[in-house]
Amino acid sequence: MFLNYLALCMILIVLVILFYTFIYIHELPYESAKHRNHPQQDAIYVACWLSLFTLHAIWPLVFLWALSHKDDSATAETESGTANHSDLLTRLAQLESRIKEMEQEASGKPAKGARGK
Repeated sequence: MFLNYLALCMILIVLVILFYTFIYIHELPYESAKHRNHPQQDAIYVACWLSLFTLHAIWPLVFLWALSHKDDSATAETESGTANHSDLLTRLAQLESRIKEMEQEASGKPAKGARGK
């Protein structure tokens, strides 16, 4: 009698472990999309749950979809960061000079380098 209850408990434990393993594997595409900062990670999450209704027939496609995006923001900043920085500094200097000219025109004084009309 005791062995029957022990066997029943072992079967229930194995079923619970299998269920949670199944859910863990099922969530892998969403976790990889979240890790890669995929722009469509919410849609991938929904597609993971929808794949349950297709008996995971679309799960490989969802997994490939999640892996299709690579977060290149860190490498792009290091490669073109100095070029963008110098462009921004140039643009900032131009805007500052235009603001000074506008302030001088508004106060009635002629701006430096301004052409007379």
